[in-house]
Amino acid sequence: MDSVLWATETTRDGGGIVKSSYGMDETRRPRLLQRRGFLLVGAGGAVAAAVGVVMNPVGLPASGAANLGGTVNTKWGPLSSQDRTVLVKVRQANLWEMPAGQQAQQRASSPRVREVAGIISSQHIQLDVATRDVAEELGVLLPVEPNGAQKSYLREMSAKYGADYDKTFVLRLRAAHGQVFQLLAKARAQTENTKMRPFIEAGMKFVNTHISLLESTGLVPRRALH
Repeated sequence: MDSVLWATETTRDGGGIVKSSYGMDETRRPRLLQRRGFLLVGAGGAVAAAVGVVMNPVGLPASGAANLGGTVNTKWGPLSSQDRTVLVKVRQANLWEMPAGQQAQQRASSPRVREVAGIISSQHIQLDVATRDVAEELGVLLPVEPNGAQKSYLREMSAKYGADYDKTFVLRLRAAHGQVFQLLAKARAQTENTKMRPFIEAGMKFVNTHISLLESTGLVPRRALH
């Protein structure tokens, strides 16, 4: 099964927005999205949707799939426990940031936050397609729901409104992306698997783009930059 992955970097040029794409074969996006049958949700269903959206038919609840053994050999080279951790953590990031972004498109008070939320949500849908495709090829079991902390973030955001909602959304996602970026950078430096390398590289471009987008809202204080 081929794996398709791309990201869109969004920068501001004067008052406008300039976009450039990373990755390959973007023309396949409509067919991939239709094949996977994604579910878009409204503001009231963020927590429930995080469990139900883009379910992997064979997976593990919450976390734990990353620790099933040490390094194993594949036709793409050794697959380490760290490689499997990357797939699990990226999957869980997708499972809570897709509904969070969809909710923020409706609930955020700032037009810029709504715009950023829409871009992040749609790109995590793309990333989830690639995550599940790579995991299937490598025989890695994926979780079917976010972890406990991620569920608590969704509940927290669902209780917020107005400017307080905007700040909570931006800060929670900015912190999460900072953590994932560190994991991806370490894994890219150490992985020996040629299937994982391009996946990690594309994932890093997604995450870097999302960090820049979140910071562009003006709601990320210096203390949150990590």
